[in-house]
Amino acid sequence: MNETRAHKGALRARLLAARRELTADERRAAGAALARRVRDLPSPAVLRTVAAYVSTGTEPGTPDLLDVLRETGARVLLPVLLPDNDLDWAEYGGQEALERTSRGLLEPTGPRLGPDAVSAAQAVLLPGLAVDAQGVRLGRGGGSYDRVLARLEAAGTHPLLVVVLYAHEVVDTVPREPHDHLVDAVVTPEGVRHFLR
Repeated sequence: MNETRAHKGALRARLLAARRELTADERRAAGAALARRVRDLPSPAVLRTVAAYVSTGTEPGTPDLLDVLRETGARVLLPVLLPDNDLDWAEYGGQEALERTSRGLLEPTGPRLGPDAVSAAQAVLLPGLAVDAQGVRLGRGGGSYDRVLARLEAAGTHPLLVVVLYAHEVVDTVPREPHDHLVDAVVTPEGVRHFLR
């Protein structure tokens, strides 16, 4: 294992431990604040389609955020995890149109649109564990969103890439590997921060 990957692994372990220490009330409050903060992103006239995700476990909560996006008139796409860890997409039809999968994830029940459907999005909300001041995002290491970002690059589309985090997960430095894509912004319960390049 190279030094960068080892550093990423240690950082992931530390951040996941910090998430486990958050109380249920703290997580609920963060989710409610994120739903308010997502309104600080560009308007639905600009973001007609937003690719997002359903949070799981101790991730910053996205259920309220998804409903706010939908209420603003944006078409919201959610991922469907494929057996090879790639992502298909389906339109979000509300909380009642989600079902729990054998992997424990909540996924949309609507028609599958294909892995390339994400290319229609003007913004992509990404899960993560950290981001630094240059916009280097630390994911969980599964590679699903690395594939999404590579697909967007290959398609020549340039949606707004936004990682959803707790405020303490905006850190000084995240180790970067050649395949890591930079994000444009982070949304936390405290607000939206854009990265200048």
